[in-house]
Amino acid sequence: MQTAAKAPISEQFISFEGTEGVGKSTLIANVAAHLTAQGIDFIQTREPGGSPFAEQLRAMLLDPATTMTEDSELLLMFAARADHVAQVILPALAQGKWVLCDRFSDSTIAYQGFGRKQGDRAELSKIELLIHQFVAKMPDMTIWLDLPVTEGMSRAKNRGKLDRFEQNQLAFFERVHQGFAYQAAQQPQRVKRIDAQGTPDEVLAKVLTQLGI
Repeated sequence: MQTAAKAPISEQFISFEGTEGVGKSTLIANVAAHLTAQGIDFIQTREPGGSPFAEQLRAMLLDPATTMTEDSELLLMFAARADHVAQVILPALAQGKWVLCDRFSDSTIAYQGFGRKQGDRAELSKIELLIHQFVAKMPDMTIWLDLPVTEGMSRAKNRGKLDRFEQNQLAFFERVHQGFAYQAAQQPQRVKRIDAQGTPDEVLAKVLTQLGI
């Protein structure tokens, strides 16, 4: 987690979503640089993880050697998120800071609800209930970086060793993509689709327009 600069501007909780290899890390770094230049106080964080306890759960969740049931995976995601929100996100927002978060609850719907459970209505209802019960704050805006799944997976494989999620087959990530599209259709005021096929500067410009900065 990183912090930077100061500014008299209201807090914003922004999450960044997408399938593997869409360019989230690059985009978040570029948004952070822009906020710093504008004198806006912010933190960068991520999910799963972000707090010491949640980072321990992240290590288990991403380790290719870890075996667990799908329900266990889902509940660990929410355990990590509840701690992350309480220990990191809410305190930052209370201090008037922006929060830039690499993944949040939308990834759970996409990966666990669609990737694992094929968009099963009962499963989605269960996830939505968990969000309602255990997520004290949802993002003010979610940036969904939309990139063809095959292109994103090619980028991810070029990064080196794949984690436990990245090792899934293409069909899994096609379903994950459907999950993000589903959420963008369900909540268009919060979830903003950004075409991620442009250059980093082009993608950044689109995002800054959405953020109004």
